[in-house]
Amino acid sequence: MKKTRFSALLTASLAMIVLVGSSFREPVQVKKIVKAEPKVWAVDKMHSNVNFSVSHLVISEVDGSFKVFDGKITTEKDDFTDAKIEFSVDVNSINTDNSMRDDHLKGDDFFNAASYPKMTFTSTSFKKVSGNKYKLEGNMTVRNVTKKVIFDVVYGGIAKDPYGNIKAGFKASGSINRLQYGLKWNTMTEAGGAVVGADVDLKIKLEFVKS
Repeated sequence: MKKTRFSALLTASLAMIVLVGSSFREPVQVKKIVKAEPKVWAVDKMHSNVNFSVSHLVISEVDGSFKVFDGKITTEKDDFTDAKIEFSVDVNSINTDNSMRDDHLKGDDFFNAASYPKMTFTSTSFKKVSGNKYKLEGNMTVRNVTKKVIFDVVYGGIAKDPYGNIKAGFKASGSINRLQYGLKWNTMTEAGGAVVGADVDLKIKLEFVKS
């Protein structure tokens, strides 16, 4: 009987020691996963340009540009592989060094700038191919028509300007079929070729500043 009481007392004492000891243990540290804050890069319009070219009479090309545009990149990664890119162009800013032709391009035969003053682009992916070469995919909207487009992009790198601003440079090139967006005006030459080509080549050089 005494052994039984002694065993019970010993067991209770040990349990008390364990319980008291556990109350002095340091609390378990729970590591918080801190997500990186997205970085926003805005277009530096003074050091960027949006150019295009289209064939004329099959034998040559006409060049042009858009003078008013805006855009931004949102990314968490330093190599921009997760970048979300938004870009817009003011159609009324088209310039081909000929006011009569520019007015025609702004009209309903082409852009109908009065009803559709903006062209927009929203990326769906921006992937590194190799080195500083990337593939940019996204949706371009012209005249309220949205189509998938693909650009080849060369990433120029990052540098700090004399004023302390962090800059990033990119060159993008691609091609779209203007007929798919409702820019359908055309007429034929005597030889049977189109006066204005269907494919429009885009060459865009952009410098972004880190916000």
